[in-house]
Amino acid sequence: MAAEFTILGRGRAGRALAEAWTGRAQLLEHTADPAGLVILAVPDRAVPEVAPRFPGRCVHLAGSLHLPGVPCAHPLTSFDGRARDWTGTPLAITGAVPDDLRRAFGDLGFAAFDLPAELKPVYHAAAVLSSGHAATLWLGAEALLRAQGVALPGRGLLPLAEATLRNVAERGAAGRTGPFARGDEASIARDAEALPEAWREVFLKLGRILG
Repeated sequence: MAAEFTILGRGRAGRALAEAWTGRAQLLEHTADPAGLVILAVPDRAVPEVAPRFPGRCVHLAGSLHLPGVPCAHPLTSFDGRARDWTGTPLAITGAVPDDLRRAFGDLGFAAFDLPAELKPVYHAAAVLSSGHAATLWLGAEALLRAQGVALPGRGLLPLAEATLRNVAERGAAGRTGPFARGDEASIARDAEALPEAWREVFLKLGRILG
């Protein structure tokens, strides 16, 4: 069976989507020049250079980038190079993504919604806060403990992170716990004093940002 479309770029996103669309999509290097519909799974900085090679028949995946005349389909997930269950994962659509590609993403469980170009920066910033920054906080917390010789047994901080996300998913803001949510200023002061200055500032600002 001939492939329905091509994915350019062998990074984590390209490999994951190609595996999920086995038989429907061919995965090629970003230097290839295939016919038909093309998904640009290349670094954001490469999109303006690659897109003009496929006028009117390519879609890019860059969540914060808008190129007039080049539609975007941004999956709101963190790819690891393998096909996963993406049921219910938002897919931000900006511009006229071809119907065949919209259906292909839908077949993988993605939930498409229209995102105006002018809202892409704040949308992507929110994604970074909930993904990249969340990972930085988690890894930083592990590093702080490790620096003091504290080695957590079992799965470490992961059960806490999982329980927190589950509570917030189920209860919204009411699922937030900890000294800032309780207004426990004594605990906040003790915790802040124990942190290096850079982390102390992050700790206090993030804790109070929602009021």
